[in-house]
Amino acid sequence: MTIINGSSARCRCPEDLGSLPGDRTEAGSATGAPPEDDLNPVAFWFLRHGETDFNARRVAQGNVEVPLNALGEAQALKAADALVGAGIRTIVSSPLQRAARTAAVVADRLGLAFEIDPELHEASLGVGEGQPMGPWFDRWAEGLETPPGAEPFGALRRRAVGAVNRCLALTGPVLIVSHGGVFRALRQAMGLTANVRLPNGQPVLALPPADRTGSWTLSFVAEAGAPRPAPRGSA
Repeated sequence: MTIINGSSARCRCPEDLGSLPGDRTEAGSATGAPPEDDLNPVAFWFLRHGETDFNARRVAQGNVEVPLNALGEAQALKAADALVGAGIRTIVSSPLQRAARTAAVVADRLGLAFEIDPELHEASLGVGEGQPMGPWFDRWAEGLETPPGAEPFGALRRRAVGAVNRCLALTGPVLIVSHGGVFRALRQAMGLTANVRLPNGQPVLALPPADRTGSWTLSFVAEAGAPRPAPRGSA
C-alpha cells in the first residue's frame, strides 16, 4: 500500500491486485463493434479529474503531468460529497497525478482504498500536447485525423473499453476516475455521440441498455445522492 498526495486513502497499485474477483458478463454488440470494443453491460460510475491550469487555459494535456489547481481540489471535494451514499465499493484511477489525486480525495471521503489501472491514462496527443484546443482536436475525436505521435481514437476506444471491463470485474458498484478523452471513447462504445465534453469533477452514472440493442444512459449527480438523467446524446 502507498499514500497518494498525503491523503489517508490507500492506493492498491497493479502489483497488489492479483486476480480480479467477480464474474465477467459477456456483452452483446449493441454498437456493431467487434466484441473487444464492447463494454460489458454493467452499470458504473465515472468521474473526470478536477480542473488543472491546462484545463482552465483550454490547453491539451494528453499524458503531460499537470496537478490539480485550487478549483480542481475543490471540485474533487464536492464530487466526493456528492458520492456519499452511492454505495461505491471499488475505486479505480488513471495513474496520472490529476486523476490519482482526485481519486485519493474521493476515496478518503468514502473510507475506501483506490486502485490504479495504467490503461486508464489519457490519450497521448503527440504534437498536440501543450497546444491550445482547436479544430485539430475535434478531427482527432471524430476519428478523422491523428496528430503525429498521437494515439488514434480507435485505439483509445479499444484500450479504454478493455480497462473499464477489467474494472467491472471487481466488486461493484465501481467508480472509475479518468480523463475527458477516455470518456469520449467510452461514449462512442456506449452508442452515444463521442465528442462531447464532460466537465471536470462531474460524477456520472452510466447505465447499460436493458435489451443490449440500444444506447447507454448517463445520469449526472445534481446534488448528493440524487442522479438526474442526462438529455439523450449529451454529457
